[in-house]
Amino acid sequence: MAISRSLRALDWLNFFLANVQTGFGPFIAAYLTANKWTQGEIGIALSVGTATAMLSQVPAGALIDALRNKKAAGAAAILAIAACALLLAASPTLLPVLAAELFHGFASCMLTPAIAAISFALVGRHALGDRLGRNARFASIGSAFAAAAMGAFGEYSSARAVFWLTAALTVPALIALSMIEDTGRAAFSPPPEPSSPDAEKTPPPDSRQHRESIGSLLRDRRVLIFAACIALFHLSNAAMLNLAAGEVTARMTDNVQLVIAACIIVPQMVVAAMSPWVGRSAERWGRRPLLVFGFAALPVRALLFAGVSSPYLLVPVQLLDGISAAVFGVMLPLIAADVAGGKGHYNLCIGLFGLTAGIGATLSTLAAGFISDRFGNTVSFMALAAAGALAVLLVWATLPETRDAGETGSAKRASEPSIT
Repeated sequence: MAISRSLRALDWLNFFLANVQTGFGPFIAAYLTANKWTQGEIGIALSVGTATAMLSQVPAGALIDALRNKKAAGAAAILAIAACALLLAASPTLLPVLAAELFHGFASCMLTPAIAAISFALVGRHALGDRLGRNARFASIGSAFAAAAMGAFGEYSSARAVFWLTAALTVPALIALSMIEDTGRAAFSPPPEPSSPDAEKTPPPDSRQHRESIGSLLRDRRVLIFAACIALFHLSNAAMLNLAAGEVTARMTDNVQLVIAACIIVPQMVVAAMSPWVGRSAERWGRRPLLVFGFAALPVRALLFAGVSSPYLLVPVQLLDGISAAVFGVMLPLIAADVAGGKGHYNLCIGLFGLTAGIGATLSTLAAGFISDRFGNTVSFMALAAAGALAVLLVWATLPETRDAGETGSAKRASEPSIT
């Protein structure tokens, strides 16, 4: 009963956290554009946040692995994000914006591993794909809800109101987090029952997970290749909607916030519909086919953005963002569980993947802003498309399948003679 209540609370936590994080996206680009910031200046400001997250990902993952109280880490991050929203609402000038981006980048890097760790502890390894799909579904519904509300607030009140609303939405997120039962125990696989004949042979999860060193994780070919794929994915993806939002703001005088909100809502509807299917299909077909499918949407989307003339046509193009987001959102923590969950470094692995995502996203916003200022948005979108095409090629040509890695690795280690 307690587990069932915790799982429902986890649904709502994902919903409200998505509400909170939606305010820190293209709404910032539109807010700063309306306050006379250039695309290059916006790119620098956004890159402060992604660079901070990039530097914080690995220590955050290691910290989540070490902490027993995952809920406390999540609560601290949510409160910090609320403070950042209030800072943005207070003033769209240089120092408050840079400070908000700095602290938001630091706080956000705690949320993904914290939610993954809580999910992992509640359901275990074999139900993780379905759980991650459900997490993504509720997060996408939350993002769509928040985008609609923030778009309405921005259109009929002011762009500043978006950030007041963002801060207010942290309250129900904290309430949902408080309703989850303690998940401090490591839970890649449950310990055997005392009466089980394997009870004396099988070590508890903690001792089994920490058998391998961090160095072995860093040398794992699957980890390195997938990290490179993630970097290219974000190099292509991170700046795309922000660049489109700036273009919409420059071209339109009315309905700007509503169009931006629609560009967020449409892909979130796709993510909500697809994510559970992605989680189930990853267990049936493996990870690689779905990754190729999801990554292939990136270059197509960038090319369509480059060729679209009407701002209203940007909205249907965003359907492709939903496809890539659904696949990537489920696959990152799932592949981390495949390659590192049995080694006791699940959240550290998520942090490493987050680091490469931050590198890609930082380069994306900087490069896209630079290219846009000097050569125009069309050339910038073409460059993003090239990065997306390279990501597809790398997944297709080099990434090994990881679906059965955890079981195969555990069996292999169990059969190896001990060395004394």
